Amino acid sequence: MRPIRLGIVVAAAVLSATAALAQAQVPQAQPFPQRKPVEMTVMFGAGSAADVTARYLADGMAKNLGVPVPVVNRTGGGGAIGYNHVKRQKPDGHSIIWNSNSISTNYHSGILQFDYTAFDPVARVSLETPVIAVRADAPWKTLKEFVQYAKDNPGKVRVGNSGAGSHTHFASSALFITGGAKVIDVPFGEGQAVVNLLGSRVEAVVQLPAAVVPHIKSGDLRVLAVLGSKRDPIFPDAPTAQELGYPVALDMWRGIAVPHGVHRSIIAKLQESIRRTVESPAFHDAGKAIGFMPAYLPADEFGKLIAGDDAKLARAMADLGLKKQ
Repeated sequence: MRPIRLGIVVAAAVLSATAALAQAQVPQAQPFPQRKPVEMTVMFGAGSAADVTARYLADGMAKNLGVPVPVVNRTGGGGAIGYNHVKRQKPDGHSIIWNSNSISTNYHSGILQFDYTAFDPVARVSLETPVIAVRADAPWKTLKEFVQYAKDNPGKVRVGNSGAGSHTHFASSALFITGGAKVIDVPFGEGQAVVNLLGSRVEAVVQLPAAVVPHIKSGDLRVLAVLGSKRDPIFPDAPTAQELGYPVALDMWRGIAVPHGVHRSIIAKLQESIRRTVESPAFHDAGKAIGFMPAYLPADEFGKLIAGDDAKLARAMADLGLKKQ
């Protein structure tokens, strides 16, 4: 019986050593957060609507994580500077980016050399619907009237957006190409599109809600339509372009992403801190004031949304001649 007992002992030892080796080969997550800040890169200037929204999110995340979440504005290159910075950071969860559809529009337009797969999704935070707005004293009362005017005056109607390759530029192009009208796309720096509309230097603007909300409330501007998949509760009386016969639905999502390779347990902690923040009454109140809709999605669902959105944007940009070949 001694040889059999010895064989059992040896086999058990081999199995134990094999299991220990296998466990050693599995990447182990470091404790998170590591008593240091989680830096959030924002690709928009301080004081912009996207920046203010990010700061509300960062404040909530800091309370939930127990470490500071400073917002750092890295602007320029249509978002390329911010994306490039975060992509180069160590995948430990301490560098996150305030992400949006721009990861796809920038890649397919040639601004970025890498696509969304350079990052791992953490959570979707909000939705915004682009709107087309004109001065309140403009002669066009409806989107159809404005599109018809643009068709009757090809190449003479000026429509402001937030910069070449921006989501508002893409949404504007999609609307007027779909409507069969040729307009002059006028890219402006941050916050300048609405100022130029108020000064009558353009006939209309396509902007995200936050840029026009104060001027709608003051009675200086009028929204002709929203360019999202459904009506925006901020402008409940404004129809969607789809309702009016223009098949354009380009919601702008925003969320948090990290450099590719961050451990799943770290992503889970970041995701939970975001969920608790987005679902809070304070964040919903901020959305009503600023002009965004809280719209939490966990990492897996957010990742599927990004991938599907990227494919749709690639096809649409190619059809509109905006995709780099």
